[in-house]
Amino acid sequence: MSIPALSERERRVLEAVIQTYVETAQPAGSRSLAHKFGLNVSPATIRNTMSDLEEKGYLFHPHASAGRVPTDIAYRVYVDSLIPARPPGATERRKLTAQITTGGSAVEAILRRAAQSLGVITQELGIALGPRLDNAILERVELIRLSSERLLVALTLSAGAVRTIFVDVHGEIADAAISEVTRVLNDRLAGLSLRQIRSSLGDRLRDVGPTAGASDLLNVFIEEGDQLFDSALEPSDDTVLLGQASVLAEQPEFASIDNMRKLVALTETREKLGELLRRRSETGGVSITIGNEHNDPKLASFTVVTASYHAGPLTGVIGVIGPTRMPYDKVISLVTHTSELLTDLLKENSRNHV
Repeated sequence: MSIPALSERERRVLEAVIQTYVETAQPAGSRSLAHKFGLNVSPATIRNTMSDLEEKGYLFHPHASAGRVPTDIAYRVYVDSLIPARPPGATERRKLTAQITTGGSAVEAILRRAAQSLGVITQELGIALGPRLDNAILERVELIRLSSERLLVALTLSAGAVRTIFVDVHGEIADAAISEVTRVLNDRLAGLSLRQIRSSLGDRLRDVGPTAGASDLLNVFIEEGDQLFDSALEPSDDTVLLGQASVLAEQPEFASIDNMRKLVALTETREKLGELLRRRSETGGVSITIGNEHNDPKLASFTVVTASYHAGPLTGVIGVIGPTRMPYDKVISLVTHTSELLTDLLKENSRNHV
């Protein structure tokens, strides 16, 4: 859909309407705009300009109000061409750094803190997606006995990521055999990506020549390796991490029962959120989707702002979900800064794991 062109006056009035509505959650009137923004034209001229903007699809009248409210198209134009770029303030940067770097160094723990902290500072719902692990490098394998016929395989990956796999065996395996197979797996697989391991595991293990006690266990990895490592790479709902929904619930948009239901439904459908965020992970950079641009009724009231983070070959996204009425300049700068902070922190994690 083509977006109607704007004159310079229309651009200035539209920006003023958006800033007013973001700050107050109230429709913007011509007199208040003339008084607050010094547009050097009369309220009548502003009113006529607002009518023109409404005809072009940038503004609308909520109910019988005399003021106007921005449409999704207005927010899109604002984000793409009107928004004033600015870095986060020093206090906000210090808060994010302190909150994200304090605690455990596991990737999931870092991302959980990032989503929580970003949500609180922006007053939106913080979201994070764990990195895709296809290209994650295996650093260490541990086999842990859970029962006489079940083992836990713990995979320690680059940047502090961890994956676990359950392996069923027939009959009890001796401790010595578990230790031998652990050594073989580390000798043959450490330093490879999970994608490489999944595609060549059998070939890498067939010429090992284990002792009789370890042979049965090693055969499990040779014969079932594809399925085992497929499960390690499967996206999990747990990799979608959310901050506090309560910060969103305090915003005027969620005073209605209907919008609150939408918010609750959104936080409960992590599989759909995971799909949305994974698509953004693949495109990279900063991504902003506003209201009906989602092509999903459940997201029609929301804006999603995300940015990619990287740790070597690992990539994920961090960001926020909020109402379409949000302070885009502040949110975009904070999301971008948080993604850069995560990238630096996960790179440091990678160096510490070497």
